[in-house]
Amino acid sequence: MRGPDSDRPAGARPPRHPPLGGEAGVQLVELAILLPLLMVLVVGVFDFGAAFNLKQQLTNAARSAAGFGSSQPTNDLANGGVPDSVLSIRNLVDDHLVAAGINDCNLLGSGGAQSGPLVWTFSAAGNGCPGTLTLTVDRSDAYPASIGVNVISTRVQISYPKQWQFGNVIGLLAPGATYANGVTQIPVDAIVPNAD
Repeated sequence: MRGPDSDRPAGARPPRHPPLGGEAGVQLVELAILLPLLMVLVVGVFDFGAAFNLKQQLTNAARSAAGFGSSQPTNDLANGGVPDSVLSIRNLVDDHLVAAGINDCNLLGSGGAQSGPLVWTFSAAGNGCPGTLTLTVDRSDAYPASIGVNVISTRVQISYPKQWQFGNVIGLLAPGATYANGVTQIPVDAIVPNAD
């Protein structure tokens, strides 16, 4: 049986392959053009998926905290400072963030300030947070239950800074382009009627 090189004299070099050209060269150029676009697309999909998941986790924390807050007594709200019932709502939000593996931005270390009648706001930016986490607890939200009827409720609002990874690869698609500072606030809120 004869091999493909059996016609070549002994000691002769195999034929040289021509440099990339034709179809192989075109494929290499196409890959070089499309690879940055593909990388941006893949990172974008993962980044927006992570943002959606983060919003769901924050919504769960806000709903749980509003439900818990609605069952808390209101007799400590006029004592001045930050009432224990409001601090317990803040602590519950922090517990949810930590349990979900989300940076709590040192929320427990932040002092709350009264920002309205029976409204307290906590701002936290520590622990390597890319921005400022804001938690607002309103124990006297007037939620319209029906026409002309408002129900006094507990409203918990969370605004969380999301660091986008998309900005790290956008330069591949458009050299020199940046995505601002790459941080966006993701807001969520939940309202539950007060039990007392």
